[in-house]
Amino acid sequence: MSEETKVSEQPTITINGNLAERIREEIGQNVYLCYQCVKCTSGCPVAEYFDWQPNQIMRAVQLGQEDIALESKTPWLCSSCLTCTTRCPQGLDITAIMEFLTRESLERGFKPKVPETNRFNRAFMREVSLWGRSYEPGLMAELILQAPRTLLDDLQLYFRFFQKGKVGFFPHPARMPSKKKVKPQPGAADRVAYYPGCSLETTATEYNHSVLEVAKALDFPLDEPKGWVCCGSSAAHRADPTEALHLPMENLALIEKEGYKEVTMPCAACYNRHKTAQYDIRNYPDHKEKADKLLGYNYQDEVYVSTMIESIYNHIGPEKVAEKTKKSLSDLNVVCYYGCLLTRPPEVTEAENPEYPLDMDILMRAMGAEVLDWSYKTTCCGAGHALSKPEIVIDLSGKIVQGAIDSGADAIVVSCPLCHMNLDARQFQMDIDHQVPILYFTQLMAIGLGLPDKAAALHKNIVDPRPLLKEKGLIS
Repeated sequence: MSEETKVSEQPTITINGNLAERIREEIGQNVYLCYQCVKCTSGCPVAEYFDWQPNQIMRAVQLGQEDIALESKTPWLCSSCLTCTTRCPQGLDITAIMEFLTRESLERGFKPKVPETNRFNRAFMREVSLWGRSYEPGLMAELILQAPRTLLDDLQLYFRFFQKGKVGFFPHPARMPSKKKVKPQPGAADRVAYYPGCSLETTATEYNHSVLEVAKALDFPLDEPKGWVCCGSSAAHRADPTEALHLPMENLALIEKEGYKEVTMPCAACYNRHKTAQYDIRNYPDHKEKADKLLGYNYQDEVYVSTMIESIYNHIGPEKVAEKTKKSLSDLNVVCYYGCLLTRPPEVTEAENPEYPLDMDILMRAMGAEVLDWSYKTTCCGAGHALSKPEIVIDLSGKIVQGAIDSGADAIVVSCPLCHMNLDARQFQMDIDHQVPILYFTQLMAIGLGLPDKAAALHKNIVDPRPLLKEKGLIS
């Protein structure tokens, strides 16, 4: 057989660009920029759970292999940690592409390959639609009704939350701020607005309580905007891009109308979603136009969004924190865990050190704590899979806790309610040497500032930190 005949018998590969064009039209991402460096896959914390690796999904989209791209588990199991987006040398928002593929799959009539994720997204958005805020008991009830086995599997976890009073029995309904008249607040331009987010009303009440107590002790008054709504979290980004833009913009417009120039957010997800909305309206004119239309208001973009860590660092500073410290944390060895969304991607968050942040370390050192270096500062804990795929959370969070143990830490310091819940509440299910207290950085600050023990609300933590802190002479 001649070489010419052999070549002619090779199968013809036809590239279908329909799906790639849909991605470009809806989210502005050119998948053909991907040259298969495999950084997205090599850095992905949940890659071992996928049926197709992220770079393989990207190639499938490039070639028009829609059966692979739209019928894979991978987009549904993406934890939205933004590691791939942060590390892509071509600047592709791979997380957004994965989120798009889940929506496109549903629109094309495919059954979701990970139904638990789809159920969670739909239930979350339904609660926000009903109440204006996430209502965790309603969310859990709906998920249990749809899949009763989840109640049996996590009965012990739910009991611990009820036992600690970390479940709000009644919702806190809020109307969209754009539907009511907003009054300017006297002196707002010289103060900082405080957006607590939904979790700080329920599962993270100790964070909310310690933030407010620490702020008061540091003479750093915070004002909660009246009538804020849920940011939509990761569920909106995956299930409803319009609401992913609309919900954060409702809050930013409310805060701007009240006259504030800065809003600080203790929750990493809330912070990231508001920063993302700002980034989108600044870089995509059609997003700004859509947001203004949804709000019925021409947003002036005069509000700076900061994390709680950043806000204390910038307005108070480590020197003043050190001056006000009354109980040195010098006998305490800690590691600081930032999670995914406080720093990623840097184009959105404007973080100087997205892979190895330091602000929380510096604040803890200012209070005398021995802050240890370790390799898990921004490793994903499993994020929003807490209720949809808890086995992933147990695995990923278990590795983080064990990493802290191996580094010699007495405790892990965090600044995100979801990270805290995943690391704290599920330790009894993890394969680790021993349990480790998970403390919000403001809980430790309350102790270091010499505030009454109740200011830190330590009784709310699932893994009780009080025996450790008593042993170190920090509480009585």
